[in-house]
Amino acid sequence: MDIKFNKNEDHNKLLVSDLNHRLKKVYLGGGEKKIEKHHSKGKMTARERIDFLLDEPKDAIEIGAFAGDGMYQEHGGCPSGGVVVKIGKVSGKKVIVVANDATVKAGAWFPITGKKNLRAQEISIENRLPIIYLVDSAGVYLPMQDEIFPDKEHFGRIFRNNAVMSSMGITQIAAVMGSCVAGGAYLPIMSDEALIVEKTGSIFLAGSYLVKAAIGESVDNETLGGATTHCEISGVTDYKAKDDKDALTKIKNIMDKIGDFDSAGFNRKKAAKPKLNPNEIFGFLPAKRSDQYDMMEIINRLVDHSEFEEYKAGYGQTILTGYARIDGWAVGIVANQRKIVKTKKGEMQFGGVIYSDSADKATRFIANCNQKKIPLVFLQDVTGFMVGSKSEHGGIIKDGAKMVNAVSNSVVPKFTIVIGNSYGAGNYAMCGKAYDPRLIVAWPSAELAVMSGNSAAKVLLQIETARLKAKGEKITEEVEKELFDRIKSGYDEQTSPYYAAARIWTDAVINPLDTRKWISNGIDVANHAPITKDFNLGVIQT
Repeated sequence: MDIKFNKNEDHNKLLVSDLNHRLKKVYLGGGEKKIEKHHSKGKMTARERIDFLLDEPKDAIEIGAFAGDGMYQEHGGCPSGGVVVKIGKVSGKKVIVVANDATVKAGAWFPITGKKNLRAQEISIENRLPIIYLVDSAGVYLPMQDEIFPDKEHFGRIFRNNAVMSSMGITQIAAVMGSCVAGGAYLPIMSDEALIVEKTGSIFLAGSYLVKAAIGESVDNETLGGATTHCEISGVTDYKAKDDKDALTKIKNIMDKIGDFDSAGFNRKKAAKPKLNPNEIFGFLPAKRSDQYDMMEIINRLVDHSEFEEYKAGYGQTILTGYARIDGWAVGIVANQRKIVKTKKGEMQFGGVIYSDSADKATRFIANCNQKKIPLVFLQDVTGFMVGSKSEHGGIIKDGAKMVNAVSNSVVPKFTIVIGNSYGAGNYAMCGKAYDPRLIVAWPSAELAVMSGNSAAKVLLQIETARLKAKGEKITEEVEKELFDRIKSGYDEQTSPYYAAARIWTDAVINPLDTRKWISNGIDVANHAPITKDFNLGVIQT
């Protein structure tokens, strides 16, 4: 391997090291002191509860680990959005688990907490996946109640989803392992079955202090809404557990009796590892987002046997399309080709740019995968659609619209991996978050924005200098450089994959070597939901 390969490898492995460092910090939740205090009450942490519940914790994938990252600093922060969400197996059945982290503001709900819980329910609904709630929350974080309480995508939507999921026959199990107050008390009771832990679990619409203030009644919380009250008097809960482990064991026993699901029937054969070394991805992926590389080098290190059956190989070459297997699952891959290619007409096309012919090819391929019931995998490293008079005259908008139409109306499950650039309309056409991928994750090398930091800074600089000149200010080269650097720095921060993950624009930032695991888990989950609609592009201009 050459020196460039080695430099790329060093750069990308440092990015993964940074990812691991960030995750270690996130896993501490509210911090070691809060964890010790939590343990002193005889309670397990959210992550400990999930690990005890899952058959193989190492095989699970975590949704939204970086939710809330760098946000709400004036309120002390909200690591992982104050809730841990994982997809794994319980008693051999695939489930999604949602566990409040009471070490973070006593499990109170910030705006991002609501968004993350709704994302978990969305995954459950889309995939007909059983969901388990491990409840330990003080309710809405009151200083920010206006951003979590009243809107369609806020706190109340969760209970609406509980009802809808129940009508769909999606299994919901809730264990109250700590506080469960006010409106939040509806979540476990709107689940199919509810458990409560003795002494630590409590459910009530209003706690003892509020009851005293409202109606003058003096009553302790245990009598008001403890395990004995709700299992033996009110009948609100179905099972009483002596401690956390007992509650989690009861959930395992319930899951063990659940019948099998109706399969979507996605094709799977015996899994095989890539023939080419996946670790070499780090060397082929360039350190600079503007550098060119051959996406086939990445694909061949992600797919089984390193075998890729390319569709329309000589046409629309800035998008690669073809069939492969990932961990045994048949997939259709749509990937941005990042090297400069030469067409049959002798024209040069820039890598990472979507041209009319590549958009046309991708549209046809997506239609083929829908006809054959093959899940789609999008590998994003895209700067956008080709611009200029030649492209406009050639109908780039029309061809781009056809691709967006195909992605939008696709009925097979879609999975998106943001490898590098994800800019503007390219993000949309390559199945960005707005286009309902079942899962969307980013590598540490990813950048998500309307345009690159460099391009955006140049545009914003022109606007800012024009404004200052209009005020009569003199713009020297030094002032212009200072302005450019300041603008670019702020913009670059917003293009970070962690900035996107904090806001749940993506489900996770992952080590590239975990990509196969995420796609395999995603298809396994999607296989729970048979396809009930036909693929129809609707009206498109030809």
